[in-house]
Amino acid sequence: MSSNFTGTCCWPRSNEQTDMEIRRQGDCIEISELDPFLAELLRQVPESTNTEGVESAQQRLFSSPAPASEREMCAEWKLYVEPELRRLFHTATQTVAVDLQQLNGSTKPFANSTLRIPAKNSDAWLNVLNQARLVIAAKYNFSEADLCDHYRSPIGSRRDLGLFQVNFYGFLQEFILHELQKE
Repeated sequence: MSSNFTGTCCWPRSNEQTDMEIRRQGDCIEISELDPFLAELLRQVPESTNTEGVESAQQRLFSSPAPASEREMCAEWKLYVEPELRRLFHTATQTVAVDLQQLNGSTKPFANSTLRIPAKNSDAWLNVLNQARLVIAAKYNFSEADLCDHYRSPIGSRRDLGLFQVNFYGFLQEFILHELQKE
């Protein structure tokens, strides 16, 4: 079974358009015609999940299930659930990092590339893309209005790049979910 979805992207420093194509190819989700800029954003996914030094991101990913006044429940959560969440997040991040090794060592550094994500790794990708989006949003303190501005251009600062990453990663999550619903 194969279905196609084409995303048109502009490299921020150029006016050239590249038609990135995402499709289900057998037991993989294939992203082809991936330009070097977007490939680099993908390589940054695992690193973008790092909550170190971003307290608001840690609070978002490991939020308590109850108000602080319910000390016993919060303590049990921290003792039993949070370590398992950390393990799951770490394992998913390792899976994505292994998949991303395909983008390393291209013989032509400025050529478009292809990434094949095994369908069995879809849950890990959804998990890690979500983590990255939450951490980046917390790091730059994006407002709801910022997150809904899908047409902000050009990328003029690190914060603008962060917003682009959040939207790009969300686009990938949407496509992966779309493909999983077809199964």
